[in-house]
Amino acid sequence: MSRDLPTPMSRDFMSRHFDLRRRSGQMGRRVRCVAAIAALAALTAIIVLPEHPAAAATAGAAPTAPAAAPVAAAPAALPPGTVRGPANIADVAEQVIDAVVNVSTSQKVDPHVTELPDLPPGSPMEKFFEDFFKHHHGQGGGGDDEPRRVNSLGSGFIIDPTGLIVTNNHVIDGADEISVILNDGTKLKADLVGKDSKSDLALLRVHSDKPLKFVKFGDSDKLRLGEWVVAIGNPFSLGGTVTAGIVSARHRDINSGPYDNYIQTDAPINRGNSGGPLFDLNGEVIGINTAIISPSGGSIGIGFAIPSNSAVAVLGQLQKYGEARRGWLGVRIQEVTDELAESLGIDHARGALVAGVDDKGPAKPAGLAPGDVVITFDGHPIKEMRDLPRIVADTPVGKQADVVVIRKGKQETLKVTVGRLKDDEKVAAIDTKKDATPEHKSVVQKTLGLELSSLNAETRKKYKIRDAVKGVLVTGVDPGAASDVPDKHLGAGDVIVEVQYQAVGTPADLQKRVNELKGQGKKVAVLLVSNGNGETRFVALSLQ
Repeated sequence: MSRDLPTPMSRDFMSRHFDLRRRSGQMGRRVRCVAAIAALAALTAIIVLPEHPAAAATAGAAPTAPAAAPVAAAPAALPPGTVRGPANIADVAEQVIDAVVNVSTSQKVDPHVTELPDLPPGSPMEKFFEDFFKHHHGQGGGGDDEPRRVNSLGSGFIIDPTGLIVTNNHVIDGADEISVILNDGTKLKADLVGKDSKSDLALLRVHSDKPLKFVKFGDSDKLRLGEWVVAIGNPFSLGGTVTAGIVSARHRDINSGPYDNYIQTDAPINRGNSGGPLFDLNGEVIGINTAIISPSGGSIGIGFAIPSNSAVAVLGQLQKYGEARRGWLGVRIQEVTDELAESLGIDHARGALVAGVDDKGPAKPAGLAPGDVVITFDGHPIKEMRDLPRIVADTPVGKQADVVVIRKGKQETLKVTVGRLKDDEKVAAIDTKKDATPEHKSVVQKTLGLELSSLNAETRKKYKIRDAVKGVLVTGVDPGAASDVPDKHLGAGDVIVEVQYQAVGTPADLQKRVNELKGQGKKVAVLLVSNGNGETRFVALSLQ
């Protein structure tokens, strides 16, 4: 009899059911009215749906005219993937989920290394936390000196039947042991083939007695905004989890590294998804889920994935060398602003402006020079400054690449043999010099709000300027004229080497050149400016 007794949930359901019956008499007419409307709507729907063309013929004497417009408007010619949209997500998930794995790592941690709160030295709270952690670590009979083992979980995916697995570097970084758990629960020991912190990629290998399901990379460059994507991974250690969303943006720079070029998606990505694949609706990997923006640690619909086309080159090098070997150009670059574009004779701001050339780099013998604006490298357009370091890095070492530059308003093509980037070098270093504070007021001449002086032994010593640096010294900037320096990168200690491609040696030379440019109707002049060490950059200066 006990099995017939209602549970609290069923009692609530029954009471609501009886209440509805009591009110049924009052609602009868309304229900019948709604039913009639629904039936009419259903009939109308059957008439306009293109997959039921015969239904229109039975609806009346002249069915052709009313049915023609809806049928003509139906998107029957669209590709199947577009028509179905996310309807085939289940098919994609079923096709690829066995290639997605959980990545489990463990590492030994020094028990004496504990992250304490940042408290004033010697404060009572500092002693409190020290005593607390000492007591906590001493429990369990292990002793304070016994190493602790920390475990973490992430995601990955198999890209080769021999057992190659892709994941994020931050998932396995510092791990003593790495294990991979397949979708069927099989646990395999994994070996590290190679890793790269700059791209946050790692390559593992497992050995299995049975064939392994694997997935292929797709072309991330073909992704369109709004296209449906599927993320599969191990969020919060829950195992193979499928989520879906769209491509929200491409080429995102989130300041996580020098080669940021992320796909942004609103497919839910959470902790534990790191290293997992992002699929298109063809079941091909077009991204590796890496990061999210979230105040809580959970998904808020802003996730980022490494594009497959960026990852493939790095993974190939990890497999071959165990490390990433990136291309190197040997230049310092800066952004082309609207003011610089005008003074350089470029129709609109684009490309990467070469501010300096490394004497030992491959750019020097190729003929690249300060003032060149790189607009194409190895066939890839350089739309903005940050494109150049990433494209050069992805170029194979030793390859001869065509470099298209704008030099003094004219387009030229140079050939450069790409070098190899060392750990202490930068592919194409970005100039980030900030404003300097004016100090010296010993002024020989004032021009356009700049306090200028000739270089001599005294000024070189004061501003620590090397003997090889030639030009006109800036000893100060008039605060009232600061708005006339669009880049705001001039300050005391800078040396103006050239004004609009013409060398200057004294303040008088500079003033003469400025007057010439004003006479030509120029509104902005481009200055080649050096710091004390000889590192050059360009600054646009208003002549008005």
